[in-house]
Amino acid sequence: MDPELADWLAATPLEADEDATIEESREISGRAHLLAGQRLNPALIPASETDQVLDGPAGPLPVRVLRPAGPARPRPTAVYFHGGGWIAGTIDTHLHHARRICTQAGVVVVSVGYRLAPEHPFPAAFEDAVAATEWVAQHTEELGGEPGTLILAGDSAGGQLAASVAIARRDAGQPVAAQLLLYPVTDVAGRYADPEINARYMSRRTVGPGYGLTMPGMVTFATTYVDEESATDWRVSPMRAPDLAGVAPAVIHTATLDVLRTEGNFYGDALRRAGVRVISREWPTLNHSYFGFGGVSAVADSAAAQAAEDLRELLAGGGN
Repeated sequence: MDPELADWLAATPLEADEDATIEESREISGRAHLLAGQRLNPALIPASETDQVLDGPAGPLPVRVLRPAGPARPRPTAVYFHGGGWIAGTIDTHLHHARRICTQAGVVVVSVGYRLAPEHPFPAAFEDAVAATEWVAQHTEELGGEPGTLILAGDSAGGQLAASVAIARRDAGQPVAAQLLLYPVTDVAGRYADPEINARYMSRRTVGPGYGLTMPGMVTFATTYVDEESATDWRVSPMRAPDLAGVAPAVIHTATLDVLRTEGNFYGDALRRAGVRVISREWPTLNHSYFGFGGVSAVADSAAAQAAEDLRELLAGGGN
């Protein structure tokens, strides 16, 4: 493991103990992300950040609009969904994720504060993600966005939301230019407790504790968010979609020291088999959540910057 990240994790846990309450889990995860965000390079702060509240499917739905510096011209627009296992994370804890995408990819970013479980179980987060994406699509020009260049982005559980919304928009005939999926959840069937399903994904068996995300943690996240019957639904398990042909081109980044590594890599393989353009990378010395730790680790910083470069390449027609 990258030594800078290892030192950080030793002092700053990312995951609560198995017997922790939801509020304790949110506090521990949120504190780690906020502390890491304070170390972000000040050059990665956008020109403007504006909070708004949308009329969501079940009430107010907060979003934050980030605009990059530079000439006033229409830019691609990314809808960003934060990680946190569907039970934690906020617009604030993952602000530095959105800031990096905005400034390094040169895009308008709309970060979405979707509803969390257990107060709002599946499919609440997905429904909010769809609604926020539709709002952005309808207001692209007034946001400073470029019509027809909509991006769906997210990390971890947020990567799952981005991938599932991309499928939904494909089904609805609503175009998406690209997906940016950072160590995404892609297969929740079995809710990380089914030995047969887990055996299909090597990293679930080989990545042990000490890297910030554990299999027991994923069991807690999945069982809190979705019931067993619904866990095979593509709205939470995009890998289980009957057909992936025609979904948006994707950038997929994974980390070797992450229990989600294999399912993220397999999702890239499945997209390629369906004829979707993909740019994928796996970072051998990094762990889950590394995208938010650019201020902690030079290696993580470089990997996160590469995601923005890959997104620009994908929008220009790259990928295979």
